[in-house]
Amino acid sequence: MSVTQQQVLDSLARIKSPRGVALTNANVLSAISASDGKVFFSINVDAAEARAWESIRAEAEAAVRAIPGVTTVMVALTAERKPGSAPPPPPQPSRGAPGVQPVHAHKPPPQGGAQSPMARQSEIPGVAAVIAVASGKGGVGKSTTALNLALGLRDLGLKVGLLDADIYGPSVPRLTGLRDKPELNAERKMIPLRRFGLAIMSIGFLVEEETAMIWRGPMVMSAVTQMLRDVAWGQLDVLVVDMPPGTGDAQLTLAQNVPLKGAVIVSTPQDLSLIDARRGLAMFRKVNVPVLGIVENMSYFQCPHCGTKSDIFGHGGARHEAEKLGVPFLGEIPLHMAIRATSDAGNPVVDSEPDGPHAAIYRAIAGQVRDQLKGVIAAA
Repeated sequence: MSVTQQQVLDSLARIKSPRGVALTNANVLSAISASDGKVFFSINVDAAEARAWESIRAEAEAAVRAIPGVTTVMVALTAERKPGSAPPPPPQPSRGAPGVQPVHAHKPPPQGGAQSPMARQSEIPGVAAVIAVASGKGGVGKSTTALNLALGLRDLGLKVGLLDADIYGPSVPRLTGLRDKPELNAERKMIPLRRFGLAIMSIGFLVEEETAMIWRGPMVMSAVTQMLRDVAWGQLDVLVVDMPPGTGDAQLTLAQNVPLKGAVIVSTPQDLSLIDARRGLAMFRKVNVPVLGIVENMSYFQCPHCGTKSDIFGHGGARHEAEKLGVPFLGEIPLHMAIRATSDAGNPVVDSEPDGPHAAIYRAIAGQVRDQLKGVIAAA
């Protein structure tokens, strides 16, 4: 059953804003995307009123979810301070004045100073450890590394999930060959797709491959949060999160939502890539996430005919950087046609060539990651 924008608007018209105005008349709704049972939109409000609107956001999401034919709903609350506006004044005693109270009025009294954003962290039920695979820039093979690392952990006897948190450029659907849409369980949580023995979720399963995700920061943060919390992950030893490149909203959202047990930084040997990898490492340290180590991807090119090694992008830069920064160096992954071809075909090399040299490299990296997580996950 096809869901239309008008059906969504009709359901939202029954919801009142904090001032008692119908949500559709409150001038806060973004454009509504409704296609194939998937509905996405945001509610844009002033930052001073964000807390008062959170219950409205939840009510709107529940109302749209109840529309027949809706399978997935994502409603983001976007809070921005109006240009030129001053910070909200200190809270005053209430005299019953109409309107929404300042945001301070919705906060609990501070205890021992301002609350850290990390205080919002909570474990994902059933998931022993969440680790991030990150890079300072795109094009370094991070997603291929994340998937093969997850498969390497699987081969060590662990129960593993893979979350593709790259909202703007999800690669996991192509790397895994998955095109199905997630279904919902009785608790209205998305059931991750399964392949290679992994539980897998990606925003790419919810939108078409050619769709441009023109989302602002709060929408990205809301999407990452939903894929963490509104997915029935089941019992996992490790959830590997393929992060978008850079040090932006998605990275901070993940660090603030769940207590990450560690981060793996992927870089190529080039100086430009290492500069960005350094920034990524510094960001994780700043939010108190342990850095499990650095992987040098495309470390060298090995000719498939004669076996000669060529350092196309240089060699050893990531190892040197790891030594300099005092973090583990996890290993070197070559630039090889087999890795590229199997990735493009949706049959990652650790699964399609399990006895080959490249699978052995990924499993060795996975072993080092597993060893650093001992005490958090059950010993395999």
